[in-house]
Amino acid sequence: MNDKRTRWMIFVIVALMLPASAYGRQGRFKLGELVPQERIQQVLLSRDQWRPWPKWSERQAWEGLPAEVRKDLIVGGEAYLGYDWPALPATLFLEFARNGNRSRYEREHFARRSALTALAIAECVEGKGRFLDDVANGVWALCEESFWGVPAHIGAQKAGSGLPDYDEPIVDLFAAETSESLAWTSYLLGERLDTVSPLIRRRIALEIDRRILTPCLERDFGWMGFRGGRVNNWNPWCNSNWLVSALLIEPDEGRRVAAVAKIVRSLDHFLDAYEDDGGCDEGPGYWGRAGASLYDCLELLHSASDGAIDVYDRSLVQEIGRYIYRVHIADRYFVNFADASARVGIAASLVYRYGKSIGDEKLMAFGAHAFAESGGMAEAFEGKPGYGIGRYLAEIFGAAEIERANAYAPLVRDVWMDGIQVMTARDREGSTKGLYLAAKGGHNAESHNHNDVGNFIVYVDGKPVIIDIGVETYSRKTFSSQRYEIWTMQSAYHSLPTIDGVMQAPGSQFAARDVRYKSDDRMAQLRLDIAGAYPEQAHLKSWVRTITLNRGREVTVVEDYALTQPVGQITLSLLTPCRAEVRKPGQILLSPPDVNAASAQVTYDAATLAATIEVIDVEDGRLRSVWPEQIARILLTAKKPALKDTWTFKIEPTNP
Repeated sequence: MNDKRTRWMIFVIVALMLPASAYGRQGRFKLGELVPQERIQQVLLSRDQWRPWPKWSERQAWEGLPAEVRKDLIVGGEAYLGYDWPALPATLFLEFARNGNRSRYEREHFARRSALTALAIAECVEGKGRFLDDVANGVWALCEESFWGVPAHIGAQKAGSGLPDYDEPIVDLFAAETSESLAWTSYLLGERLDTVSPLIRRRIALEIDRRILTPCLERDFGWMGFRGGRVNNWNPWCNSNWLVSALLIEPDEGRRVAAVAKIVRSLDHFLDAYEDDGGCDEGPGYWGRAGASLYDCLELLHSASDGAIDVYDRSLVQEIGRYIYRVHIADRYFVNFADASARVGIAASLVYRYGKSIGDEKLMAFGAHAFAESGGMAEAFEGKPGYGIGRYLAEIFGAAEIERANAYAPLVRDVWMDGIQVMTARDREGSTKGLYLAAKGGHNAESHNHNDVGNFIVYVDGKPVIIDIGVETYSRKTFSSQRYEIWTMQSAYHSLPTIDGVMQAPGSQFAARDVRYKSDDRMAQLRLDIAGAYPEQAHLKSWVRTITLNRGREVTVVEDYALTQPVGQITLSLLTPCRAEVRKPGQILLSPPDVNAASAQVTYDAATLAATIEVIDVEDGRLRSVWPEQIARILLTAKKPALKDTWTFKIEPTNP
């Protein structure tokens, strides 16, 4: 077997999957049982009957869009008139296999798709044929690509990494996305494309069938969940795009029904992977293609069955939607455990619609709030074409409604998701003022896992003070057997202890023990034993960490540990984007990089712990989009590590 393919498979199994005992929930509803293939055959609208959005020919709908929306969409298309479609040569594709770089190919790949979206939508809005030739060029350029996906995902083919094997179509995230965009382009413009050439729509249908429809029906790709193992955001993301492609393009009604039925069964594997609390262990940045893509699927099923397939009253579906406002901190800051970024731009229209579908006023208001914060209808479509057309259509035709909606950020005071063992707490409901704390238990085989059992973050007045830095720009190393060689994945660069250089280890067996949560009007607290997250070389008998938000006062962390034998060094790490200064033994002042005065301080027992400050240069582009040029790593080191001890340190605002 190809070595690269073997490493890729090992990582998918070990780093991203849970053991079989963690899923297959008892008593859960099953989409496949609620709507078996026989039921789908009865309720599914035919291709001719299903009209999810107005086609180009339905001029009243397109010309009835708000004037500012129409203007921005036409200007967006004009930017691509006469577009020089970027080349995707073999050597650019090979960069991932040769040096691990995936960004340069992806930049050109996604640019092509964003251009097609902008051109197709502009033609629908204006309706004069001015954009048609460029749309045709874009469609043809995509159809001529050997592989619609990206180099980082080609390792699933029998030939392994390198160039794509034309004879073995692999359905990855972006092959499915491309299919969705082409399917919508064919649906929207229809006979208008025939005026350029009747072969264009035929080519779209042929390529979608060869690359997506037939392979997905005949093969069980790993993301589908039929092979076992825990699926992640790939499942609803790929399924949503396959579903669009089948509903819009598949000419054979029998195969069309079979595709929908298989998608429904596959989605059950995604739902089975979720705890009842609806928590997304991949983090809020991935919720946009996890829970949100589940919603894409459910909306397509609801629409294509004329409402007959409706599971919005199911608790799990509702909880998955609510997750996104439960982990919101302030502005664009979200709780960012795992690979998620601390700053997230949410799909405002989708969040609003999800809330509307499940009858959740807070979720609707949060979507409307995000829409308003992004500039509202006046700016929502200004130079912002997505590369997927389906969600874009919903944004376009829903803009007027969301503009009028009640908009606010719920800013929930307390959240405890016991399934994924994540807590969040703030001083008071509905306000970003004061302290905010988030902490986690869990295990070290979560999706997009970092070795971070027991990690916590702290914000003051909506600004980060103690952080989880997130993840660097993805490379070949990120999803390989070398993942935990990357510093951002290691427990030593989270709010966690390191014992004689021994950090936490990856795997589901490395988990929190005896996890307890409680909250009231005065405090919120997470208590857990994190010793189980460390290998035997750490010589830990127990490490009970108690993290408490005392509302309006401070965050207190109590470390109560016991070793099985003496060790030479124990160090606690804290990362901060602030300037950190040891003002005196026992006190570290934290000053935001753009403010002269300190906003918080860390206090500790100077008789027991010694503090040092490391400065880390932030050079990666993905991290720099969130954090300043430098962050500080605070190291609290035990002066004389005892076999058993209790330490306490606090994070508190300087102006509570």
